Amino acid sequence: MMKGLKKWRLFSLLAVLTVFLSGCGQQELSALLPTGQVGKDQFNLLLLSSFIMLFVITVVMIIYVIALVRFRRSKLGEDHVPEQTEGSHTLELLWTGIPILLVILLAVPMVYYTYKLGDVTAMENVDEDGNAEHLVVDVTAKLFWWEFEYPDLGIVTAQELVVPMGEKVYFNLMAADVKHSFWIPAVGGKLDNNVENVNKFYLTFDMDSKDVKDGTFYGKCAELCGPSHALMDFKVKTMPRAEFDNWVALMQDTEELVVDDSSSVGEEVFAQSCIACHATSAVGASNEKAGPNLATFGDRNRVAGYMDHTEEKLKEWIREPQKHKPGNLMTAFPEDMISDDDLDALTKYLMGLTVEK
Repeated sequence: MMKGLKKWRLFSLLAVLTVFLSGCGQQELSALLPTGQVGKDQFNLLLLSSFIMLFVITVVMIIYVIALVRFRRSKLGEDHVPEQTEGSHTLELLWTGIPILLVILLAVPMVYYTYKLGDVTAMENVDEDGNAEHLVVDVTAKLFWWEFEYPDLGIVTAQELVVPMGEKVYFNLMAADVKHSFWIPAVGGKLDNNVENVNKFYLTFDMDSKDVKDGTFYGKCAELCGPSHALMDFKVKTMPRAEFDNWVALMQDTEELVVDDSSSVGEEVFAQSCIACHATSAVGASNEKAGPNLATFGDRNRVAGYMDHTEEKLKEWIREPQKHKPGNLMTAFPEDMISDDDLDALTKYLMGLTVEK
């Protein structure tokens, strides 16, 4: 008996902890702490549907408990037959009308927000000079990394999305290989990146990423896409419009950055081993290189999307990319291809690729 009670106590404790811990989260990662209007709208829908479900569960449980207590066999006897209420118009109206009202209460805001959040007609708007009125970002998901192209600004970056605050940012979502899914939990819901078509939606960013841990929000792939799906992260930097415009200007200035074998040992190694797949200029179009654009590699806070941003981790990644991210398409560079000294020079060069410092 006591053993059974102890099990129930443990179960009750875990249930209470679950309730409290469900409210915990990280500002930069949690969908329960939305920092954009889209995320807030979706969170409100979540609360509404949860309250409706809780109401239904509560009513059903109350009726169930009342039936158990009032009509238990020990109280009324074996032969007692409760009053029969079949054919009651009042009860039939209640258990038909109440569900209809609950469905309407849930359906009306759901349909409204579905159309509101799906309206992307403004992404085609241009001003009198033919310039786009809204920022549009083309997001291409690849195995297992992300490319972000700003077609109206003429720049491309990888693994880190940089956007202005306080305005709608529109996205064209596509995939280069298999289906992926673009998701920034703290900002808004996910949408698939497909190979065969382009999905479009928008998000708003209301909080400066400098105010959260690591100075970035975190994005995820939300569609099982291969052995390294769980490691397919990207970072999101949000900033005031003036700072964003300055960042764009710095990115556009990288057009003059030409990699050759005359500046340094690290640049020479890059020119001989890496330049076929990676660009160091942010100016250009998507798909010009097979690998991620490295123009802002020194500004990132992760190597390969999830490893610590240190020279040691970068060396480990260059030596054995399959060990750290199985299924990715990067070529490994063992010692017989790049010596330790050359690798030291290469990592220093890559860490120096920055527009923010």
